[in-house]
Amino acid sequence: MTGIPDLERFFRAAGGIDVDKADVDRFRTFVDEKVDDIAIAGRNSARWNARDVIAPQDLPITKGLQERMREFDKLEEATEIRELLRGTLRRPPDDITFGEETEDVLVEVFGGISLALARTFRIIDPELKNPQSRHWDRAFELFRLLL
Repeated sequence: MTGIPDLERFFRAAGGIDVDKADVDRFRTFVDEKVDDIAIAGRNSARWNARDVIAPQDLPITKGLQERMREFDKLEEATEIRELLRGTLRRPPDDITFGEETEDVLVEVFGGISLALARTFRIIDPELKNPQSRHWDRAFELFRLLL
């Protein structure tokens, strides 16, 4: 699996935690789940506005996520993570189409979501250094409440 050292550096810089190969797999599962969630919300918004293709304004981007996206952009590791996300973001469900501009924005959205995820571990346990399965499960539950 490619990108493990990049993700390790990213999680250390963004959240002050150390991740391993199993955590990288959990992260990719998380991203896949959120692609579906964002795609469905975007599809619903696009349909509401009588469009078949999801435009950037259809994405469920909150003020908090906008702030995390800006913080992500400032990280030294952002370039590597963008490339990793471009290569690994899976396609949305078949009945959903992202516009070209939207696909570019998605990388930034997932950069912001990834930064928020990394920081979530310290909220769950301020002393945490190496997240375990239970920490990932809690973090996923928090995101499911909001996204």
